[in-house]
Amino acid sequence: MSEVELYRKHRPHLFKEVLGQSRVVKMLTEMLKKKTVPHVLLLTGPSGTGKTTLARILRRKLHCGRHDFCEVNAANERGIEMVRNIQKRVGLSPISGECRIWLIDEAHQMTGEAQGAFLKLLEDTPSHVYFMLATTDPQKLKKTIITRATEIKTRLLIPSESQKLLMDVLAKEGASVDEEVSDKLIDIADGSARKLLVLLHQVIGIEDDDERLEALAKADSKRQAVELCRLLLSQKAQWSEVAKLIKALEDEPEGVRRLMLGYMSSVALGGGKVSKRAVQIMLCFEKNYYDSGKAGLVLSCAEACGLLE
Repeated sequence: MSEVELYRKHRPHLFKEVLGQSRVVKMLTEMLKKKTVPHVLLLTGPSGTGKTTLARILRRKLHCGRHDFCEVNAANERGIEMVRNIQKRVGLSPISGECRIWLIDEAHQMTGEAQGAFLKLLEDTPSHVYFMLATTDPQKLKKTIITRATEIKTRLLIPSESQKLLMDVLAKEGASVDEEVSDKLIDIADGSARKLLVLLHQVIGIEDDDERLEALAKADSKRQAVELCRLLLSQKAQWSEVAKLIKALEDEPEGVRRLMLGYMSSVALGGGKVSKRAVQIMLCFEKNYYDSGKAGLVLSCAEACGLLE
């Protein structure tokens, strides 16, 4: 198995290598050709669909040196201080190359105060500066930011595209998987190129196909548990939706409970708007399911969903 994670090792470096985003690639290529690339780009789309990859390719196309390309993860640096740091540097000339670029990943996680301050940067962007905001949740950005940006929408891969990506990477790695494993990988990845390669990295070193399928089943259960957590956190969960996810869970209920507690703990410690809700949900999953089994999981979910009120 490759020591470098497969999704990093096989990340596209050229537009022609980007799979499934032909409309976006054509749009960006035309902008570059006409020298009309907007100074504020909003890269939107589901997780793992190439937003960061496209930004990095654009960096090279715009002749931006590595030292002038700054990636900020707003999930970690989301406050006003992050924007102030940019403000201090935005007027500086490029160190190498022709421009400076800031890529703000998870841009929707910026606080309201940070977004307000960032808006001022967008209103008066220097000619040598480009801002690229990447997000899976653009509706959480201020409308005034969205209207000042040109939106670039990425999409999930269709099954045939996922199959092509999988076969290409397997060929480059000198590896193979049987058809059942291939179908399971594509099914769980659900159109996300990054997720497909992350899953492949997890099983490519396993020689037995039955063991590969078992590992993928566990990964799928974790994904379903995370989906259940997100649904309960939304506070708009319909019991029919929750019940459907519970039925799909094949993992041991106690394992699911621990996964959910871990997820909710991370949310609670994050200090966001849903922290209180996460703690309330944790209380619903406080007791173990060694005796109650799946019935205990159903009861906890019903309580968290407000069905018992």
